[in-house]
Amino acid sequence: MDALLILVGVLLVAAGLIWLIILAFGTGLLWGISSLLPPLTLVYVVRHWAVARKAVGLAGLGFIPLVVGFTLLASHDPERIEAIASLEWLQPDLQAQGHELAMSLHGQLHGKAFKPHVGRYRDGVLVLREGDELFARQEVTIRLGAVPSEAVEVDVLPGDAGPLPEVEISWMGIEQELPEARRVQSGYTLHLDLQPEPPNKLVGAFHLVLPAHYQTSLSGRVELLTNDLRYRDGQVDLTHDAMDTIEYLVKDHLQRRFKTRSVIVKTLSPVHFPTWQADLSVQAVVDGESKPFELDITKGKQGWAIVNDVYPALPDPMPIKEDVKAVQPIASLSNQPLTGIDRRHRFSLARLLRDPARYEQLQVRAHTERGAVAEGRFVGLDRDGYLAIRQRVKGPGEVAFNLNPDDIVLLELLDP
Repeated sequence: MDALLILVGVLLVAAGLIWLIILAFGTGLLWGISSLLPPLTLVYVVRHWAVARKAVGLAGLGFIPLVVGFTLLASHDPERIEAIASLEWLQPDLQAQGHELAMSLHGQLHGKAFKPHVGRYRDGVLVLREGDELFARQEVTIRLGAVPSEAVEVDVLPGDAGPLPEVEISWMGIEQELPEARRVQSGYTLHLDLQPEPPNKLVGAFHLVLPAHYQTSLSGRVELLTNDLRYRDGQVDLTHDAMDTIEYLVKDHLQRRFKTRSVIVKTLSPVHFPTWQADLSVQAVVDGESKPFELDITKGKQGWAIVNDVYPALPDPMPIKEDVKAVQPIASLSNQPLTGIDRRHRFSLARLLRDPARYEQLQVRAHTERGAVAEGRFVGLDRDGYLAIRQRVKGPGEVAFNLNPDDIVLLELLDP
């Protein structure tokens, strides 16, 4: 109702102003031209009040539903009024447009220069896009056939055989309504060396050369987003409209509500953006128990929030303290021959972090909080303390996983 009153008020005010300009032109050409300038419009109204009063009355009549509409809106949604008054809606969403990504890619796609400003990597699919419309002007899609959660390292040569990553290029020609696309499954060169950069990016080298008749050769450095979260001053930006934002909000709420970090959001009813409020149906696993939830969310000046969320923040996790007596035998075992010793006994993530050399080149399987599974050979800890796991993919090349120990909920040792 409030939106309808505001719309009616705006239309009446606009109609009154247009009528006033028409009357001014009827009085004289110079008065008509001068009425297009607000200060001179007032002069015309004063000098020719008998003629202009009807138009002014119509415009004034429009302020009645306009004021009533804004009053109703302020009574039940004051934060929305603040957002409108602050003019934040006029500012472009630079993150949504991909301008925070530093791309230095050189070359051409189908014979034309390719300057992507959108890059993402999710569920084993890498996308570089120029143009953020429904159909991109130019786009490269690479389906790797694997789902690494961290680093991506792939090398393919033209002579390689077997199942290889599928490369798809698409472009929009002049006077075309739909893009053209080509898929390439062999005979190309591909080099990817993408390393994680907190909080949600992959950054590194990209090199792609397709067979000559595709006229496609790209080389340089790319940045890719691994999810739809956006960050501001190191914190998740809750004003960004995306399902990943809603999932983060729900997970944080359930963690504080049940005072546990062991929360996995399994399913989430879709939210159709743009909107200011929504009802969510959530299925989540809390401390190993699957539970349904019905939540109401609203969007205000500070971003998305859950209605009636009064739960305090969780305390910072305490560092794990292990018994020194339990450490000493493990350390001594690492210097002894391993023949006949089954290292799977009493294996844990804490033991691996304490003595990583003992488990190098052994097969492990890691389960993360988000439900992802990484399996491969453990090759040690990187400079940031992340677990480095390498997995062979079908065909040549391999995929590297660099997992944060805090994200791992279960680590299994597969080799004795």
